[in-house]
Amino acid sequence: MSDEDRQIRAAAEAILTGSVQSQRSSFTQHSVNRTPDIVVSEDLIAGARHRGRMSNVRRFFCLFVTFDLLFTCLMWLICTTLTGDNVETAFIKQVVHYQIKTSLFDIVMAAVCRFTVLLLFYGLLYINHWCIIALSTTATCAFLIAKVFLFDWSQSSQPVFQVLLVLTSFVLAWGEAWFFDFRVIPQETQARDWILGVSSFDSERAPLLGRFLTGAGQYTESVANFYTPMDTPDRSDDEDYTPRQNNSRRSIRTSEEFVIPILPRLSRQKVDEYKRVAAITLDRAYELLMSSNWKDESITTEGDVISSMSLPKPDGRIFKITGIIDVPAWALLDDLFKHIEAIPSWNRLVAESKKIQPIDENTDIVYQATSAQGGGMVSARDFVILRRCGKKDDFFISCGTSIQFSPIPVRKGFVRGENGVGCWATENIVEDENKCRFTWIMNTNLKGWLPPKVVEASLSTALIEFMSLLREHASTLRSS
Repeated sequence: MSDEDRQIRAAAEAILTGSVQSQRSSFTQHSVNRTPDIVVSEDLIAGARHRGRMSNVRRFFCLFVTFDLLFTCLMWLICTTLTGDNVETAFIKQVVHYQIKTSLFDIVMAAVCRFTVLLLFYGLLYINHWCIIALSTTATCAFLIAKVFLFDWSQSSQPVFQVLLVLTSFVLAWGEAWFFDFRVIPQETQARDWILGVSSFDSERAPLLGRFLTGAGQYTESVANFYTPMDTPDRSDDEDYTPRQNNSRRSIRTSEEFVIPILPRLSRQKVDEYKRVAAITLDRAYELLMSSNWKDESITTEGDVISSMSLPKPDGRIFKITGIIDVPAWALLDDLFKHIEAIPSWNRLVAESKKIQPIDENTDIVYQATSAQGGGMVSARDFVILRRCGKKDDFFISCGTSIQFSPIPVRKGFVRGENGVGCWATENIVEDENKCRFTWIMNTNLKGWLPPKVVEASLSTALIEFMSLLREHASTLRSS
């Protein structure tokens, strides 16, 4: 095996099995009661109630109960028509002149009773106790056993189908009990406990953000999927800012899966449009940085402040983290903007990062992707981002927003996420010119369904983890 193959294999193993040290920092304002680590799996998602609606697993249970009724009715119709009577005659014999020894219509009525009771209590009233399903199953089984002894099997012209009708009703009743007790209750309890645990804090002012790691100490699929850095190009239209050149070449982790296609030459009109959108994005990012609507949620032991803000749709809730990095402001932003393709080499939350279309010295289009997580239960995300870099007042800003870019279609196995206006920003610290105040505004939409609490907790963890990785990277920058 060549060195290159070994490096590729090591990188893949690091993505799949590399553990991340959990952020076990206590907040300086109030200590946080952290919830037990739990893997965001398909079971957790299926058990959660999205905006008060019925959970997916309970909806399937209701469909199963409906199937029980319809299938039992169909089997009864087959049994009655095989006797040679037409439907009207069979109906009169089986229903109007009902006798327990000769009619099987009571099995249909048992299915109707199960359907009514179970949908009433578990569909409309939304109770979570197993007692109702236990009573319905017990009553059904007792009735079917009595039916076997009381039914006159010697008068049956088609005993095979009649036996199947009894056995089918018996099996479906037990299947409903098993599914509710072993699937619906555990999944809904797990999802409810996790969501409540995420936002349980000692303080009266409960931050909305929480920790979200897997039980093995690894990041879950949502952490990786939620994160995509919103870097951007240099400078603004009205202020001159030229980041310092860095001649040292960094190692760039390439991807064998994604190859930048040969892109058509941009028209002058398209270039001007991209520049206009990028300039608007830079102005909007500066407005977000200067906004007074940010609400502080928590402070980590490193002194990083996590904040949030609610914006009109489609943005919704966005997040911000601010901390001190031991690198000059211009140098840090210069590295983040110019070496966008090197980000996966130090930021394990990003699988791929490539510059696909330069626009001008200050503007370009990049492609970023995260890997699938949770054994493939949550698919990988990718993003196409228009970036711009500039200087506004005391801020060196690298901003970005998602755009429609037809030359880069969605890859197989990926979900195309969308980023609203977000940015990385640095500003000098007067007391120490070798340090800067770093801010990341995260505004991302994964284009997938996850409970809001899961999203918020995952974003919080991604912000904290990124700051830790950035400080490690900053130490490398200082040495070089």
